[in-house]
Amino acid sequence: MYFSAVFLRSTAPRFSRSLATVTHNPQILTPLRHDWTRQEIKKIYDSPLLDLVFRASSIHRQNHDPSKIQLCTLMNIKTGGCSEDCSYCSQSSRYSTPTTASRLVDIEPVLEAARKAKENGSTRFCMGAAWRDLAGRKRGFERILEMVREVRGMGMEVCTTLGMLSPEQAKQLKEAGLTAYNHNLDTSREFYPQVITTRSYDERLETISAVRDAGISVCSGGILGLGESDQDRIGLIQEVANMPEHPESFPVNALVPIPGTPLEGNERVPHHTLLRTIATARVVLPGTIIRLAAGRNTLSESEQVMCFMAGANAVFTGEQMLTTPCSPWDEDKAMMGRWGLEGMQSFEQASVARKEGAALGPQTPRTVSEAQAELP
Repeated sequence: MYFSAVFLRSTAPRFSRSLATVTHNPQILTPLRHDWTRQEIKKIYDSPLLDLVFRASSIHRQNHDPSKIQLCTLMNIKTGGCSEDCSYCSQSSRYSTPTTASRLVDIEPVLEAARKAKENGSTRFCMGAAWRDLAGRKRGFERILEMVREVRGMGMEVCTTLGMLSPEQAKQLKEAGLTAYNHNLDTSREFYPQVITTRSYDERLETISAVRDAGISVCSGGILGLGESDQDRIGLIQEVANMPEHPESFPVNALVPIPGTPLEGNERVPHHTLLRTIATARVVLPGTIIRLAAGRNTLSESEQVMCFMAGANAVFTGEQMLTTPCSPWDEDKAMMGRWGLEGMQSFEQASVARKEGAALGPQTPRTVSEAQAELP
Protein backbone atom coordinates (compact mmCIF):
# COMPACT_ATOMS: atom_id res chain seq x y z
CA MET A 1 0.00 0.00 0.00
CA TYR A 2 2.78 2.18 -0.74
CA PHE A 3 1.89 4.47 -3.49
CA SER A 4 3.75 7.04 -5.50
CA ALA A 5 1.92 9.93 -7.11
CA VAL A 6 0.19 9.06 -10.36
CA PHE A 7 1.31 10.49 -13.70
CA LEU A 8 -1.19 10.22 -16.54
CA ARG A 9 -0.67 10.77 -20.20
CA SER A 10 -3.32 12.21 -22.44
CA THR A 11 -4.58 8.80 -23.54
CA ALA A 12 -6.51 6.79 -20.94
CA PRO A 13 -4.47 3.93 -19.41
CA ARG A 14 -5.16 0.45 -20.75
CA PHE A 15 -5.12 -2.62 -18.54
CA SER A 16 -5.20 -6.26 -19.50
CA ARG A 17 -8.27 -6.76 -17.32
CA SER A 18 -11.18 -4.58 -16.35
CA LEU A 19 -9.45 -2.31 -13.87
CA ALA A 20 -10.80 1.22 -13.66
CA THR A 21 -8.21 4.00 -13.87
CA VAL A 22 -7.77 7.52 -12.62
CA THR A 23 -9.28 10.00 -15.05
CA HIS A 24 -7.78 13.34 -14.03
CA ASN A 25 -4.60 14.72 -15.53
CA PRO A 26 -2.32 16.21 -12.86
CA GLN A 27 0.22 18.71 -14.10
CA ILE A 28 2.71 18.37 -11.25
CA LEU A 29 4.49 15.30 -9.92
CA THR A 30 4.84 15.50 -6.16
CA PRO A 31 8.17 13.97 -5.09
CA LEU A 32 7.90 11.19 -2.55
CA ARG A 33 10.18 11.29 0.46
CA HIS A 34 11.10 8.65 3.04
CA ASP A 35 13.42 10.78 5.16
CA TRP A 36 11.05 13.14 6.94
CA THR A 37 12.18 14.58 10.28
CA ARG A 38 9.72 15.30 13.06
CA GLN A 39 10.67 18.96 12.96
CA GLU A 40 9.75 19.17 9.27
CA ILE A 41 6.38 17.50 9.87
CA LYS A 42 5.78 19.64 12.96
CA LYS A 43 6.30 22.77 10.89
CA ILE A 44 3.60 21.57 8.49
CA TYR A 45 1.27 20.48 11.29
CA ASP A 46 1.63 23.79 13.16
CA SER A 47 1.03 26.03 10.15
CA PRO A 48 -2.16 28.17 10.07
CA LEU A 49 -5.02 25.75 9.55
CA LEU A 50 -6.55 27.39 6.47
CA ASP A 51 -3.12 27.62 4.86
CA LEU A 52 -2.49 23.98 5.69
CA VAL A 53 -5.83 22.86 4.21
CA PHE A 54 -5.15 24.88 1.05
CA ARG A 55 -1.70 23.33 0.68
CA ALA A 56 -3.05 19.83 1.31
CA SER A 57 -5.92 20.35 -1.13
CA SER A 58 -3.50 21.49 -3.83
CA ILE A 59 -1.31 18.42 -3.35
CA HIS A 60 -4.39 16.21 -3.30
CA ARG A 61 -5.51 17.54 -6.69
CA GLN A 62 -2.06 17.00 -8.17
CA ASN A 63 -2.14 13.31 -7.28
CA HIS A 64 -5.80 12.26 -7.07
CA ASP A 65 -9.12 12.93 -8.72
CA PRO A 66 -10.74 15.26 -6.13
CA SER A 67 -14.23 14.13 -7.15
CA LYS A 68 -13.60 10.50 -6.18
CA ILE A 69 -14.16 8.87 -2.78
CA GLN A 70 -13.46 5.19 -2.15
CA LEU A 71 -16.43 3.51 -0.47
CA CYS A 72 -15.48 0.62 1.82
CA THR A 73 -17.59 -1.67 3.95
CA LEU A 74 -16.28 -3.43 7.05
CA MET A 75 -17.62 -6.66 8.55
CA ASN A 76 -16.71 -8.17 11.89
CA ILE A 77 -16.26 -11.87 11.11
CA LYS A 78 -15.11 -12.85 14.61
CA THR A 79 -16.24 -10.72 17.54
CA GLY A 80 -14.71 -10.30 20.99
CA GLY A 81 -12.67 -12.59 23.19
CA CYS A 82 -9.36 -11.06 22.13
CA SER A 83 -6.40 -11.57 24.49
CA GLU A 84 -4.90 -8.16 23.70
CA ASP A 85 -5.28 -5.24 26.12
CA CYS A 86 -5.82 -2.38 23.62
CA SER A 87 -7.28 0.21 25.95
CA TYR A 88 -9.75 1.57 23.37
CA CYS A 89 -11.24 -1.75 22.26
CA SER A 90 -14.49 -3.34 23.43
CA GLN A 91 -13.38 -6.70 21.99
CA SER A 92 -10.67 -7.27 24.59
CA SER A 93 -11.45 -10.14 26.95
CA ARG A 94 -9.86 -8.09 29.74
CA TYR A 95 -12.69 -5.56 29.89
CA SER A 96 -16.37 -5.80 30.71
CA THR A 97 -18.07 -4.18 27.72
CA PRO A 98 -21.34 -4.50 25.76
CA THR A 99 -19.55 -6.62 23.13
CA THR A 100 -20.28 -10.35 23.34
CA ALA A 101 -17.65 -12.82 22.13
CA SER A 102 -18.57 -15.07 19.20
CA ARG A 103 -16.90 -17.59 16.94
CA LEU A 104 -15.73 -17.07 13.38
CA VAL A 105 -18.79 -16.70 11.15
CA ASP A 106 -19.60 -19.08 8.30
CA ILE A 107 -18.74 -18.21 4.72
CA GLU A 108 -22.23 -17.60 3.31
CA PRO A 109 -23.22 -14.70 5.62
CA VAL A 110 -19.97 -12.99 4.66
CA LEU A 111 -20.67 -13.41 0.96
CA GLU A 112 -24.21 -12.14 1.44
CA ALA A 113 -22.84 -9.05 3.20
CA ALA A 114 -20.28 -8.50 0.43
CA ARG A 115 -22.95 -8.76 -2.26
CA LYS A 116 -25.10 -6.23 -0.40
CA ALA A 117 -22.14 -3.88 -0.04
CA LYS A 118 -21.36 -4.11 -3.75
CA GLU A 119 -25.01 -3.43 -4.65
CA ASN A 120 -24.83 -0.29 -2.54
CA GLY A 121 -21.71 1.02 -4.23
CA SER A 122 -18.91 -0.21 -1.98
CA THR A 123 -15.91 -1.41 -3.97
CA ARG A 124 -13.70 -2.58 -1.10
CA PHE A 125 -14.94 -5.18 1.39
CA CYS A 126 -13.00 -5.49 4.64
CA MET A 127 -13.18 -8.35 7.15
CA GLY A 128 -11.95 -8.09 10.72
CA ALA A 129 -11.35 -10.82 13.30
CA ALA A 130 -10.63 -10.10 16.98
CA TRP A 131 -7.47 -12.14 17.31
CA ARG A 132 -3.94 -11.38 18.46
CA ASP A 133 -2.59 -13.66 15.73
CA LEU A 134 -3.48 -16.78 13.73
CA ALA A 135 -1.52 -19.26 15.84
CA GLY A 136 -3.53 -22.48 16.27
CA ARG A 137 -6.28 -21.29 13.94
CA LYS A 138 -5.57 -23.42 10.87
CA ARG A 139 -9.20 -24.25 10.09
CA GLY A 140 -10.32 -20.70 10.73
CA PHE A 141 -7.59 -19.35 8.48
CA GLU A 142 -8.57 -21.76 5.71
CA ARG A 143 -12.14 -20.48 5.98
CA ILE A 144 -10.92 -16.89 5.74
CA LEU A 145 -8.84 -17.73 2.67
CA GLU A 146 -12.00 -19.08 1.04
CA MET A 147 -13.85 -15.86 1.98
CA VAL A 148 -11.10 -13.84 0.34
CA ARG A 149 -11.25 -15.93 -2.84
CA GLU A 150 -15.04 -15.65 -3.07
CA VAL A 151 -15.25 -11.91 -2.44
CA ARG A 152 -12.41 -11.27 -4.87
CA GLY A 153 -14.37 -13.29 -7.40
CA MET A 154 -17.12 -10.67 -7.16
CA GLY A 155 -14.72 -8.10 -8.60
CA MET A 156 -14.27 -6.25 -5.30
CA GLU A 157 -11.10 -5.24 -3.55
CA VAL A 158 -10.67 -7.39 -0.44
CA CYS A 159 -9.07 -6.31 2.85
CA THR A 160 -8.62 -8.19 6.10
CA THR A 161 -7.41 -7.33 9.59
CA LEU A 162 -6.56 -10.47 11.54
CA GLY A 163 -3.85 -9.39 13.97
CA MET A 164 -0.22 -10.36 13.54
CA LEU A 165 0.83 -12.32 10.45
CA SER A 166 3.82 -14.44 9.58
CA PRO A 167 5.42 -14.08 6.14
CA GLU A 168 3.95 -17.43 5.10
CA GLN A 169 0.43 -16.41 6.17
CA ALA A 170 0.78 -13.16 4.25
CA LYS A 171 1.86 -15.13 1.18
CA GLN A 172 -1.19 -17.39 1.45
CA LEU A 173 -3.51 -14.38 1.70
CA LYS A 174 -1.90 -12.87 -1.39
CA GLU A 175 -2.35 -16.12 -3.32
CA ALA A 176 -6.02 -16.19 -2.30
CA GLY A 177 -6.49 -12.75 -3.86
CA LEU A 178 -6.21 -10.39 -0.91
CA THR A 179 -5.86 -6.79 -2.02
CA ALA A 180 -4.97 -5.08 1.26
CA TYR A 181 -4.16 -5.80 4.88
CA ASN A 182 -5.00 -3.41 7.69
CA HIS A 183 -2.61 -3.21 10.62
CA ASN A 184 -2.70 0.15 12.37
CA LEU A 185 0.21 1.54 14.36
CA ASP A 186 -2.40 3.52 16.36
CA THR A 187 -0.07 6.28 17.60
CA SER A 188 3.57 7.26 18.01
CA ARG A 189 6.20 4.81 19.18
CA GLU A 190 6.65 6.81 22.41
CA PHE A 191 2.97 6.91 23.40
CA TYR A 192 2.10 3.39 22.25
CA PRO A 193 3.02 1.59 25.55
CA GLN A 194 0.40 3.70 27.35
CA VAL A 195 -2.26 2.29 25.06
CA ILE A 196 -1.21 -1.36 24.52
CA THR A 197 1.19 -3.63 26.41
CA THR A 198 0.46 -7.06 24.91
CA ARG A 199 1.99 -6.37 21.48
CA SER A 200 5.03 -4.22 20.81
CA TYR A 201 5.38 -1.48 18.23
CA ASP A 202 8.10 -3.46 16.48
CA GLU A 203 5.82 -6.51 16.26
CA ARG A 204 3.30 -4.35 14.43
CA LEU A 205 6.01 -3.17 12.06
CA GLU A 206 7.08 -6.78 11.45
CA THR A 207 3.56 -7.69 10.32
CA ILE A 208 3.47 -4.67 8.01
CA SER A 209 6.80 -5.77 6.52
CA ALA A 210 5.49 -9.29 5.95
CA VAL A 211 2.42 -7.89 4.20
CA ARG A 212 4.47 -5.55 2.03
CA ASP A 213 6.97 -8.27 1.12
CA ALA A 214 4.09 -10.55 0.03
CA GLY A 215 2.96 -7.91 -2.47
CA ILE A 216 -0.19 -6.98 -0.55
CA SER A 217 -1.17 -3.33 -0.21
CA VAL A 218 -0.61 -1.95 3.28
CA CYS A 219 -3.36 -0.12 5.17
CA SER A 220 -1.90 1.43 8.33
CA GLY A 221 -2.91 4.51 10.28
CA GLY A 222 -3.92 5.57 13.74
CA ILE A 223 -6.51 6.62 16.28
CA LEU A 224 -6.95 10.17 17.55
CA GLY A 225 -8.28 10.77 21.04
CA LEU A 226 -6.28 8.17 22.95
CA GLY A 227 -4.83 10.88 25.16
CA GLU A 228 -1.94 11.52 22.81
CA SER A 229 -0.32 14.89 22.13
CA ASP A 230 0.26 16.73 18.87
CA GLN A 231 3.79 15.35 18.97
CA ASP A 232 2.39 11.81 18.98
CA ARG A 233 0.25 12.51 15.91
CA ILE A 234 3.30 13.94 14.20
CA GLY A 235 5.31 10.89 15.26
CA LEU A 236 2.73 8.53 13.77
CA ILE A 237 2.79 10.33 10.43
CA GLN A 238 6.60 10.31 10.43
CA GLU A 239 6.64 6.56 11.13
CA VAL A 240 4.51 5.64 8.11
CA ALA A 241 6.08 8.29 5.86
CA ASN A 242 9.54 6.84 6.38
CA MET A 243 8.57 3.25 5.63
CA PRO A 244 10.33 1.75 2.58
CA GLU A 245 7.12 2.43 0.66
CA HIS A 246 4.27 4.67 1.79
CA PRO A 247 1.15 2.74 2.82
CA GLU A 248 -1.48 2.62 0.10
CA SER A 249 -4.01 3.60 2.75
CA PHE A 250 -3.73 5.69 5.92
CA PRO A 251 -6.88 5.39 8.09
CA VAL A 252 -7.58 8.28 10.44
CA ASN A 253 -9.86 7.10 13.25
CA ALA A 254 -11.46 9.30 15.90
CA LEU A 255 -11.85 7.41 19.16
CA VAL A 256 -15.38 6.31 19.97
CA PRO A 257 -15.22 5.88 23.77
CA ILE A 258 -16.85 2.58 24.74
CA PRO A 259 -18.18 1.89 28.26
CA GLY A 260 -16.06 -0.63 30.11
CA THR A 261 -12.80 0.22 28.35
CA PRO A 262 -10.04 2.23 30.08
CA LEU A 263 -10.65 5.12 27.67
CA GLU A 264 -14.41 5.30 28.19
CA GLY A 265 -14.12 8.80 29.68
CA ASN A 266 -12.01 10.35 26.94
CA GLU A 267 -13.41 13.45 25.28
CA ARG A 268 -14.32 13.64 21.62
CA VAL A 269 -11.48 14.70 19.32
CA PRO A 270 -11.96 18.31 18.18
CA HIS A 271 -12.68 18.61 14.48
CA HIS A 272 -9.78 20.98 13.96
CA THR A 273 -7.38 18.32 15.31
CA LEU A 274 -8.81 15.71 12.95
CA LEU A 275 -8.61 18.15 10.05
CA ARG A 276 -5.05 19.18 10.86
CA THR A 277 -3.94 15.54 11.04
CA ILE A 278 -5.56 14.66 7.71
CA ALA A 279 -4.08 17.70 5.97
CA THR A 280 -0.59 17.02 7.32
CA ALA A 281 -0.81 13.39 6.26
CA ARG A 282 -1.87 14.46 2.77
CA VAL A 283 1.16 16.77 2.43
CA VAL A 284 3.59 14.10 3.65
CA LEU A 285 1.87 11.12 1.95
CA PRO A 286 0.83 12.66 -1.38
CA GLY A 287 -0.12 9.43 -3.15
CA THR A 288 -1.73 7.57 -0.26
CA ILE A 289 -5.48 7.14 0.12
CA ILE A 290 -6.43 8.79 3.42
CA ARG A 291 -9.35 7.00 4.98
CA LEU A 292 -11.81 8.87 7.20
CA ALA A 293 -12.71 5.94 9.43
CA ALA A 294 -14.17 5.39 12.93
CA GLY A 295 -15.98 8.32 14.47
CA ARG A 296 -17.07 9.82 11.14
CA ASN A 297 -20.72 9.45 12.13
CA THR A 298 -20.14 12.07 14.85
CA LEU A 299 -19.12 14.69 12.27
CA SER A 300 -21.56 17.04 10.59
CA GLU A 301 -21.77 17.02 6.81
CA SER A 302 -19.79 20.24 6.54
CA GLU A 303 -17.09 18.83 8.84
CA GLN A 304 -16.79 15.74 6.66
CA VAL A 305 -16.55 17.84 3.51
CA MET A 306 -13.74 19.89 5.05
CA CYS A 307 -11.89 16.61 5.62
CA PHE A 308 -12.40 15.73 1.94
CA MET A 309 -11.11 19.17 0.98
CA ALA A 310 -8.02 18.54 3.12
CA GLY A 311 -7.23 15.29 1.33
CA ALA A 312 -9.35 12.49 2.77
CA ASN A 313 -10.61 10.33 -0.10
CA ALA A 314 -12.07 7.16 1.39
CA VAL A 315 -14.74 6.33 3.95
CA PHE A 316 -16.31 3.31 5.59
CA THR A 317 -20.00 3.13 4.76
CA GLY A 318 -22.77 0.68 5.57
CA GLU A 319 -24.48 -0.69 8.62
CA GLN A 320 -21.62 -0.46 11.13
CA MET A 321 -17.87 -0.61 11.69
CA LEU A 322 -16.47 -3.48 13.77
CA THR A 323 -18.18 -2.49 17.01
CA THR A 324 -19.02 1.20 16.47
CA PRO A 325 -21.67 3.02 14.39
CA CYS A 326 -21.20 3.76 10.71
CA SER A 327 -22.93 6.14 8.29
CA PRO A 328 -25.48 4.25 6.14
CA TRP A 329 -25.06 3.90 2.38
CA ASP A 330 -28.11 6.00 1.51
CA GLU A 331 -26.97 8.91 3.66
CA ASP A 332 -23.47 8.79 2.25
CA LYS A 333 -24.64 8.63 -1.36
CA ALA A 334 -26.96 11.58 -0.78
CA MET A 335 -24.17 13.61 0.82
CA MET A 336 -21.77 12.80 -2.00
CA GLY A 337 -24.38 13.80 -4.57
CA ARG A 338 -24.85 17.18 -2.94
CA TRP A 339 -21.13 17.90 -3.15
CA GLY A 340 -20.43 16.48 -6.61
CA LEU A 341 -18.53 13.44 -5.36
CA GLU A 342 -18.68 9.90 -6.71
CA GLY A 343 -17.38 6.53 -5.66
CA MET A 344 -14.16 5.02 -6.97
CA GLN A 345 -14.33 1.77 -8.87
CA SER A 346 -12.49 -1.32 -7.71
CA PHE A 347 -8.73 -1.21 -8.36
CA GLU A 348 -8.92 2.41 -9.44
CA GLN A 349 -5.86 3.38 -7.43
CA ALA A 350 -2.94 2.84 -9.80
CA SER A 351 -0.60 1.45 -7.14
CA VAL A 352 -3.17 -1.18 -6.21
CA ALA A 353 -3.61 -2.09 -9.86
CA ARG A 354 0.12 -2.62 -10.18
CA LYS A 355 0.25 -4.83 -7.10
CA GLU A 356 -2.60 -6.88 -8.50
CA GLY A 357 -0.29 -7.87 -11.34
CA ALA A 358 -2.05 -6.07 -14.18
CA ALA A 359 0.04 -6.19 -17.32
CA LEU A 360 0.02 -2.47 -18.02
CA GLY A 361 0.36 -1.33 -21.60
CA PRO A 362 2.50 1.57 -22.79
CA GLN A 363 -0.10 4.17 -21.76
CA THR A 364 0.18 3.54 -18.01
CA PRO A 365 -0.04 5.49 -14.80
CA ARG A 366 3.48 5.80 -13.43
CA THR A 367 4.97 6.50 -10.06
CA VAL A 368 6.99 9.63 -9.41
CA SER A 369 10.21 7.63 -9.26
CA GLU A 370 9.42 5.88 -12.55
CA ALA A 371 8.66 9.16 -14.29
CA GLN A 372 11.70 10.91 -12.88
CA ALA A 373 13.94 8.03 -13.98
CA GLU A 374 13.07 8.82 -17.59
CA LEU A 375 14.08 12.46 -17.32
CA PRO A 376 17.41 13.43 -18.93
